[in-house]
Amino acid sequence: MGSDAWVGPWRPHRPRGPIAALYSGPGPKYQLPPNTGYLQHDPSRPRAPAFTFGARLPAPQTSCGPGPGHLVPARMTVRGPDGSPAYSIHGRPQRAAPFLTPGPGRYFPERAGPATYPSAPRHTIAPRNWGVHGEQQTPGPATYSVPPLLGPRVVGKASAPTYSIYGRSTVGSFLEDLSKTPGPCAYHVVSPGTYKSRAPQFTMLARTSLPRDSSRKPGPAAYNVDQVVCGRGARGHRKPRGWTFGIRHSDYLAPMLTDVDK
Repeated sequence: MGSDAWVGPWRPHRPRGPIAALYSGPGPKYQLPPNTGYLQHDPSRPRAPAFTFGARLPAPQTSCGPGPGHLVPARMTVRGPDGSPAYSIHGRPQRAAPFLTPGPGRYFPERAGPATYPSAPRHTIAPRNWGVHGEQQTPGPATYSVPPLLGPRVVGKASAPTYSIYGRSTVGSFLEDLSKTPGPCAYHVVSPGTYKSRAPQFTMLARTSLPRDSSRKPGPAAYNVDQVVCGRGARGHRKPRGWTFGIRHSDYLAPMLTDVDK
């Protein structure tokens, strides 16, 4: 600043953050997508293939034999057990009952006359079908029914049209009760906006108040122009009231240079 008059405690200092007036572009607000990597890559640029480093997979465990965990019995050979006698400590088995085979004196060949010698046929009077149940399980002729040849459901035949006799209808006859017919008041008038161009609709609402700021702001009487101090420390003195004609400017705008300035 070219003047030594300072108003208030503010003094020029280095800005703490980027100021939009210092940049001619939009600034760091907009970021372009990167061209490296695989995630969030710029779609307008070619993207190289990406590879990942994975963990080493374990080698497949292949075994040709059962291993030491498979115990082969000591008496087992390639062709099976060796066949040597083996003993174990068990209880004495009980003797089985002897098989009673009939001897020669138990047979009577003389009693087998008709079976061993030729003889004439013999007949006995016995009931017919001895041992067979008397109740017949076979269905009789009345069990089977022949399909009818009348009606629309004839199997394998062309059926003629069939008619049925129903009751008299009350619609259009002298039995019809016209008092139950709905009158003109039973139908609602369809809105023209349903089948034609709908007209604009307006509603009358209460008047809404304008949004106001409830914060307290200083008025013209809150400023004391006569108490402006020029200078620093105790040497400062009050500057009389005065007015100047100037323009609004910014410290960050470059001055305009013309050919005359050169």
